[in-house]
Order: sequence, then C-alpha cells, then structure tokens
Amino acid sequence: MQSMLNAGNEEAAMSKNSTLWIPKLKKGSGPLYLAIANAIAEDVATGHLQPEQRLPPQRKLAELLDLDFTTVARAYTEAHRRGLVDSVVGRGTFVCGKRRPRIPRVTEGRPNVDMSMNMPPEPESPELMELMQSGWNKVNGRLRDLMRYQDFGGSPEDREAGALWLRRRALLVEPERVLVTPGAQCALLAILTMLVGPGGVLCCEDVTYPGLRALAGHLNIKLVGLPMDNEGIDAVAFAGACAQYAPKALYCNPTLLNPTTCTTSVSRRQALVEIARHYEVAIIEDDAYGFLPRNAPPAIASLGSELTYYVTGLAKTVGAGLRIAYMVAPDVASAARLTAALRATTVMASPVTSTLATHWIRDGVADLALANIRKESMARQKIAARILPENSYASEAEAFHLWLKLPGGWQASSFSAQMRSNGVAVVGVDAFSVTAAPVQAVRVCIGGIASRSDIQHALGLIRSTLAEQPLMKPAVV
Repeated sequence: MQSMLNAGNEEAAMSKNSTLWIPKLKKGSGPLYLAIANAIAEDVATGHLQPEQRLPPQRKLAELLDLDFTTVARAYTEAHRRGLVDSVVGRGTFVCGKRRPRIPRVTEGRPNVDMSMNMPPEPESPELMELMQSGWNKVNGRLRDLMRYQDFGGSPEDREAGALWLRRRALLVEPERVLVTPGAQCALLAILTMLVGPGGVLCCEDVTYPGLRALAGHLNIKLVGLPMDNEGIDAVAFAGACAQYAPKALYCNPTLLNPTTCTTSVSRRQALVEIARHYEVAIIEDDAYGFLPRNAPPAIASLGSELTYYVTGLAKTVGAGLRIAYMVAPDVASAARLTAALRATTVMASPVTSTLATHWIRDGVADLALANIRKESMARQKIAARILPENSYASEAEAFHLWLKLPGGWQASSFSAQMRSNGVAVVGVDAFSVTAAPVQAVRVCIGGIASRSDIQHALGLIRSTLAEQPLMKPAVV
C-alpha cells in the first residue's frame, strides 16, 4: 500500500512538470557524476531548472543516460552538498527555491567555511547513503510501536546493540550495565548529578570539552583543571588535587581530546586508575573519539571497570544528527541509580532514533559509516599537512580537528575574529580553558558539510593569516 502511495506521489509530481529534465553532459568535464552535478548547477543558473522543479528519479535518469545507478546517486549527493537540490522521502529530489544554500557563498565566489563545530565529515559514498536509507525505511515500517514510551535507559534490544558496539573498543560488558541516552551530553548530566552534585569538586583537563564547562556551571560544580603533557593528565598533579580538594570524580576525554587531540598513553591511564583507586575517586571517561583511531589505547573502563563511568556516542562516529549514546556503569546497582537520574532529566532516548542506531549496528552500516569517516578524515589531514606550516598544530591521522598553536603576538580572540572576517569560523582556547593562563591556540574542525576543496581553501586562508601581524596588539599588563 505504501509503495503504491509513493508511486502515486511521484507520478503526480512528475505531471506538474511539462517536460522531463535530462542533463546535457559536456565532454571532457571530468567524472560523470560531477558532469551531472555541474549540469544541474548550470541549468539552475540559466533558469532551465526552476525552483521546486522535480528532478527525475535516480534510477530513471540512470536508464535515460545509460549509466549505472551509483553514478547518478553520487551526482545527486554532490548537488545536495552544493545546496542545489533537496530530497523529500516518498516524493523525490527537487531544485531548491529561495532557501539558503547549505554552504553560503561570499562575494569573491569562495565558500564560507564553518570550522567551529566539531563534526565528522559527511558521507560522500552513494552506496553508504543507500544502505542508510534502507535502514530508515525498515525502521519507518515499525513507526506505530516506536511512537510509544519504552523502557527508561533503553530497551533490552538497544542495550544489547550498545554492548555489541562497545566490542569495537574491546569492552566486554553485560547489557544490564549499558544505558541508552539521547546523546553523550545527557549521559554526562546524569552522571554528574548523581556523583558530584551542587558544590562538589570535579577534576578534569586544564583545557577540556566545553560541554563539561557548561554542565559544571549549570550544576554549580567546581572544576579543578589539571596540567597535561604529551602523555595526558599529569598523574602527580592529579594525586595532589585528590589530597587537597577531595574531588568526587575525575572527568577525562583520553583519546583525541577535544580540543588538543592529545591521546593519553597506556602507562598514564594505568597511573590515573591507581591514584583514583587509592583516593576512592570515580572516573568519568568520555570516549567520544575513541573509535576513530585504528590502534587506540585500551579504554580506561577496561583498566578500572569498578570505578569508571564510560560514555560514548554515535555523533562522532556515524553522524552528528544521530543523538544516541551508550553509558556503561561500574555495576548493575549503579546502572539502576543512573536510570533514575536519566528518568528525571531526559525521560528516555527517542525509540525511533535508538531503533535506527540498533539496526545500523547490527547490519554493519555503523561500521561502514565509521570507516568512511576515518578514511575521509585521513585524507583531510593530508591536506592540512600539505598547507599548514610544519609543527604549527597538533593532531592525529584519524582525527577531524586540529589544535592550532598561534605565533607570538596573536591572541586567540583576535585570530578568531580575523578568520571570521575572512569567511572562516574557528574556536579560540577561551572556550575550553579551565585554568587562568591558557596557551594561545584555536580549534579547527576539518569535518562537517564542507568539501575537501572548501577545507583546502579555508586552510590556505589560515596559513596566510598566521603569516600576518595582528591588527591589534595585546595590552601590556
């Protein structure tokens, strides 16, 4: 019945167009998928394609042009990335009207690039997108059941899928210890509410995830920033803070730390666990990026499972809009207490989203998405290494952000402002700093909706700006 309705919708939409659009492909214009995308852009510019006009279905156009389906699917994906078209499930692909393009253009014809949000690169693989769409269609068939309340902390099936996903990090945990949450931020809110509470003390990196700073301010938690070196949090400083402040917990983002990209060594992880055991301090491990490196160190939760609250989400490894995270408690009793905290703060994760995540984990789509993100991140890191001055930034091969250290004279705030005037958004150290005297640096995201050419252009602007003198010198105190 649904397929008949979809077919009817497509026929009705097609009947509104007087003619069927067929692109005129120019010879020598590069790969066929780009030739099709360029033809769409040209016909939009000349008015041959009108706003809200429906393009032929991908399979139909493939037949008309005697091409394989994936070539046309890739062309439509490229046109969508450029902001030329939008897709509506069950209706088709339409030329954008007066809506703002996904990547706005500036007067000189180059794209404004937002490198401020730390998002993974969006998938360019038509095959992956088709598999994702297929998974969504299957979940959509269960919509009636998914519109109801479900178990707080996730259904048994979703908890099992979470435990299955964690095996990618060599974490073997019972599903009863896994809780499903609507994003990692919700998981951290529940843990901090339960473990630390208003007026409590929490240790963390001296330059740390800004979401933690926001939660600490919301809950009136005192943060004690700990100095770091190339191996992670200084273990001696952590021991001293435990003796002086009696913190309730240590928060850490030990793999590809946001923002510095530092990865804590195995020996340092073991040292932090031993100190936490000695002072009976819980550890909150935010493993948002732990799945990205092919040879990541073992999770802290595998070294000190009895005192670690582990959190990882799918936003950085599958897609930014997939707001599902998995939280592992030290034991079943702690999981029950966290379930109560989740019920009070977020009620439950969306059954629609969690079921989609479960489906993608079980059928391998999540693994394909992770591999796609890892591969694209590595390609973009090579672009950064080619453009940015040597030793000017810290990063890792599979990361999709950089920690750019500013030369003398530049303040992070003035550099960020200068880059924004050039059409590039980055984030200064002040957003991440817990200590009073941060280094002058900015975080640069090389993922998101921007293409490789956009990233290359933006990094070129960053390089040229680094070579300039600041317009305003810092005040002398």
